[in-house]
Amino acid sequence: MQRSSKAMLLSGLVFPGAGHFYLKRWVEGTLLAGTAAYALYFIVSVAMNTALDIVGQIESGAVVADPDVISAHVTQQLQATAGTTSLATIVLTVCWVMGIVGSYWQGRDKVTPNEHQE
Repeated sequence: MQRSSKAMLLSGLVFPGAGHFYLKRWVEGTLLAGTAAYALYFIVSVAMNTALDIVGQIESGAVVADPDVISAHVTQQLQATAGTTSLATIVLTVCWVMGIVGSYWQGRDKVTPNEHQE
């Protein structure tokens, strides 16, 4: 398997920037992985804060422990943060695509003569 294919699979299946690290492109890998990690942290943070807030409301008795009521509260709170989480999701997706495409292109630039015969 060619280095470009391995790098592309690493970026696509593991995490953005993994393919760049495989190709020893430390700066690009660090930028992609760092940006993607921050976006993922933000998305998970919003989801956890929403869940903890609703659990707190259920424990205090402000929200009835009924699945329909809880679902309505979850939907309401997620709609309130939809703009920022959508932006973070777009950033994460762009990083993932850039990681796949970038590692493939950079891997093709580093092709050695032995790889053409594989």
